[in-house]
Amino acid sequence: MYQFIQASQVGSTFEIVLNRPDKRNAISLELWHELDAALKEANRASGVRCIVMRGEGKGFSAGIDLSTLTQLGDGYGADWLSKMRLITADIQAVVNRLERSELPTIALLHGFCLGMGMELALACDFRIGTSDLKMGLPEVHLGIIPDVGGTTRLVKLVGAARAKEIIMTGRQLDAAYLERVGILNQVVEPAQLTDAGKAMESELSKGAPLAIGMAKRVIDGMIDQDRGLSLEAWAQAALFQTADFREAAAAMSERRPPRFSGK
Repeated sequence: MYQFIQASQVGSTFEIVLNRPDKRNAISLELWHELDAALKEANRASGVRCIVMRGEGKGFSAGIDLSTLTQLGDGYGADWLSKMRLITADIQAVVNRLERSELPTIALLHGFCLGMGMELALACDFRIGTSDLKMGLPEVHLGIIPDVGGTTRLVKLVGAARAKEIIMTGRQLDAAYLERVGILNQVVEPAQLTDAGKAMESELSKGAPLAIGMAKRVIDGMIDQDRGLSLEAWAQAALFQTADFREAAAAMSERRPPRFSGK
């Protein structure tokens, strides 16, 4: 059924695996569609108490598959922008489905978790990472910003000042820092990641499912996520029309550092 992910129920756990290791689990439109289908399957399945997400290969995800941008056609005109707005809305809907599931969700992170991959992890209730993990939101180096909830979810976790530092510098963050500021719930050695996930799953399974789901809804409801997503979409649409975005795209194609002009 799935080509770019693996999805299966084992006991009371529904596991979703990003499965494009040859592409560093880069997130394509096809992968998003499969992830959406898997989340619907998990939420319908009988006896599931927890959703676990991880990446196959050397890391969780390197972020969006940049070929997605070229699939929309040549240039970055009105037609391209219109398509990109629709895609952003679709992707936001998938991430919202993950966040708003009544089931608790755990992201098991190793290696690298960047850009849209980090935004996906931020939508989970819990994040367990390995000691060698690197996370980051490098979008500013592409002339854009995180646009599938990364800004609002990061503020919720670490506060505005740290969120600005992480997003506006685009730097990669190590596991010690990620745990200290509250992005990671737990840091373990790489060989212990699977067991740490199972321990969390076991602990969650002891609680009353309806109470866990209601606690999640109440806590998440304290932040106006929809307004944040609308602001992200508005800002991203504006940035897609800038000379700096076109320069970043050209620099990637030509394998050189971008020369931003502020226009």
